[in-house]
Amino acid sequence: MSYKDLVVMVVDDFSTMRRIVRNVLRDLEFKEIVEAENGAQAFSLLKSNKVDLIVSDWNMPVMTGIELLKKVRADDQYKALPFLLVTAEAQKDNIVEAIKAKVSNYIVKPFTPATLAEKIAKVIPRS
Repeated sequence: MSYKDLVVMVVDDFSTMRRIVRNVLRDLEFKEIVEAENGAQAFSLLKSNKVDLIVSDWNMPVMTGIELLKKVRADDQYKALPFLLVTAEAQKDNIVEAIKAKVSNYIVKPFTPATLAEKIAKVIPRS
């Protein structure tokens, strides 16, 4: 599977962080990127867009990344959707909570483009 046919949703309340992630995704040949500022906006965009991967920050106002993950996993239509959670907190409790919520993978900030690429490859293998 080529990444260029896939749609990625980047969810982060900081536009700078969304831009950084978007640039890495473009380098990986993702062409279509949908952006949201928080989990609530992301979930409503999910309803109107075909999305193949969500890369979401954990800490955001309105609805956090972990709340978004739980909402996505609770919805039959999206429960198998690959979901990467980006967090500045590498606390074991958070990671355990994310795993229990069936996160596909997680990334601890700060991360390199190579780390993001590696995590994406684990959840969406290139053929």
